[in-house]
Amino acid sequence: MTPLAFIARRWTPSPRTLRRATLAAVLMTVVIIVTGGAVRLTGSGLGCDTWPKCTDDSLFATPEQGLHGAIEFGNRLLTYVLSAAVGWAIVAARSTKPWRRGLSRLGWLQFWIVMSNAVIGGITVWTGLNPWTVAGHFVAANALLTVTTITWVRAGEGDAAARPRVPGPVRKLGWALVVVSGLLIVAGTGVTGSGKHAGDSSDVPRMPFDYASAAQVHALFAWVVCVLAVALFFVLRVVDAPDDIRARTRDLLLVLLAQGGLGYLQYFTGVPEILVGAHMLGSSLLWIAVLRLALSMRERPHTPAPAPVPTQAGDPAVAASA
Repeated sequence: MTPLAFIARRWTPSPRTLRRATLAAVLMTVVIIVTGGAVRLTGSGLGCDTWPKCTDDSLFATPEQGLHGAIEFGNRLLTYVLSAAVGWAIVAARSTKPWRRGLSRLGWLQFWIVMSNAVIGGITVWTGLNPWTVAGHFVAANALLTVTTITWVRAGEGDAAARPRVPGPVRKLGWALVVVSGLLIVAGTGVTGSGKHAGDSSDVPRMPFDYASAAQVHALFAWVVCVLAVALFFVLRVVDAPDDIRARTRDLLLVLLAQGGLGYLQYFTGVPEILVGAHMLGSSLLWIAVLRLALSMRERPHTPAPAPVPTQAGDPAVAASA
């Protein structure tokens, strides 16, 4: 018997506990994204100059590495907290009765993304903060955010077949919004990779893009996202969509307004670190809002428990058990 099966035989989490476990993984993913940005924005990307140790001789940051070493090592420690949150989600999913195999698979997918991204982080250090590996590290973190958000949403649903809540063309518009938002996030790595925040005080290579051009491409994707979100807002009213879907569209528009304002403000004020950090937080919140909106356009009802098979007086099985 595996340890997970052993726990599952002795513990059954409530639906609220399951939701909290999956939400904890979402929140810790956002924390690791934002603190990872803080490592870069404070020039602490090479505060620990090797991986998996902090130095060749020490697993931990040393006093000689100063504040930069403490910041980088602190971010590495948060990976263990993230792993614990993901582990809680896996245990809760496995212990749910009846066992929800799909939810368990999503939990294990989170685990493997965390492990893979830790390796990518190590490669990023080994390559001296190569901007392409830094971009890959960020994209992988957002892949984790995607899976944790889907797991959180699925934890509040059943396992029956999905059924639509709005017409097909509206759902397609919602998924178009997801695709363009994903491209927006990827385009943002080009702005980061060609900008001045290299992650270390030394001379770190940048992506071979003109920063202003990269920012303009990023802004173009942002405007397309805004147009799609506004169109979706009005279309959902026309088709008389459920109130919760329209509320999520409104929330998305508010996040877009704040995120767009931050983006232009940081561009025209010389990209100050505090605004870049806030913009990274906004990016995570935007992605969560987009995914939740798209997923709310369908529902998965809870599968009813099978009804007991009625027995008759002359049933041989009844007589045999008497």
